[in-house]
Amino acid sequence: MKRAGTSELDVFYPVRSECQADVPKTRFKLRAGKTLSARRWNSAFSQDGHLDIAKVLRRIQRGGVHPSIKGVVWEFLLGCFDPNSTFEERSQLREQRREQYWTWKSECQKMVPVIGSGKLITAPIIADSGQTIEKNSSTQSDLQEQNGGQVNNAVSDKKVTHWKQALHQIGLDVVRTDQTLVFYESQTNQAKLWDVLAIYAWMDNDIGYIQGMSDICSPMIILLEKEEEAFWCFEHAMRRLRENFRCSTSSIGVQAQLSTLSQIIKVIDPKLHQHLEDLDGGEYLFAFRMLMVLFRREFSFVDALYLWELMWAMEYNPNIFSSYEAQTNAGDNSVASEINEKLLQQFGKFERRNLKTGNIERHRALAVFLVASILETKNKRLLKEAKGLDDVVRIVGDVTGNLDAKKACKEALKIHKKYLSKASKS
Repeated sequence: MKRAGTSELDVFYPVRSECQADVPKTRFKLRAGKTLSARRWNSAFSQDGHLDIAKVLRRIQRGGVHPSIKGVVWEFLLGCFDPNSTFEERSQLREQRREQYWTWKSECQKMVPVIGSGKLITAPIIADSGQTIEKNSSTQSDLQEQNGGQVNNAVSDKKVTHWKQALHQIGLDVVRTDQTLVFYESQTNQAKLWDVLAIYAWMDNDIGYIQGMSDICSPMIILLEKEEEAFWCFEHAMRRLRENFRCSTSSIGVQAQLSTLSQIIKVIDPKLHQHLEDLDGGEYLFAFRMLMVLFRREFSFVDALYLWELMWAMEYNPNIFSSYEAQTNAGDNSVASEINEKLLQQFGKFERRNLKTGNIERHRALAVFLVASILETKNKRLLKEAKGLDDVVRIVGDVTGNLDAKKACKEALKIHKKYLSKASKS
């Protein structure tokens, strides 16, 4: 592994030449002895496949994950697999998931044959009435040809109609997602992202597809070659994030986290909180985007991935797999009070502290404390310069491209500790 590692990162995530000047500078560097390498990763498994997750978490929290293994490491961080499982058990689970994914994909292809064709839809194919919209996109003729010239003209099933209506929006978002990367110059890769999002929207009856999901899914498509593995990695990421995307006429998805952010700032910096309230910013809506798509806009592509794995490692709970398999909330895990120190090391830094203090509310995610730390670094400017919400947005927006992921997480942990200390005394 090269000491600086910058040129090696360029090989894994090349940026289009005409976009070089427009992307934030990457701060993350591969560091021998700190970054989790393929060699260190492979050595963390026992002969039958049990993973020493405590060892892996320590390494990730020190220096992130090498791009060559990032996808497979994320599968564990996101709870796709149990670190206590064997190679054979994971192989069987992969096969089960592969079959499930391709069953869903087959269902979707029967309704919209463009899925799986290497193309995508960017214009509406169905009206609110359920009637097919004829010849309004480059894919419509393909859709008709592949379906024997037949497209259902009256769709009565509300789920099917709602899903079909989302497909063009997914397509529009896909062609705008990570367009600075060489990877998405290929329509095949764009179509792969569209397929996964379309199938997720079909599978998730509750939320379906919401704008912003493409920003979360895109890295999985790049990191995991097999489409079904990228899907399940994204699906597990969404188990953590799906409430961020739950919107209604009366609330936005990240409302709970924004409320928590307000509470945190009120406790640790009441003067700043009051100032923001006076500016009509007490609901902290200016932080909406940061929380919605996990800081994808504030960091370069490489740094955003580094930030995610740092946060997921720090938030890691070894019960995450079993809780997901039981279809329960990972944030509601109950852990015996007599937990020993060895088992405690299998938790990430952030989750370990939550465990010790009994602070297990899911909306108090590390990302919320990271936003709080950003506000604290801008404290003086906000108090001095912010005369309205536009000023708040401008000052907070200045962090784009200027944040160091590891330092940001360290500051978030400090804010977390400070908050818990002050909240316990109040």
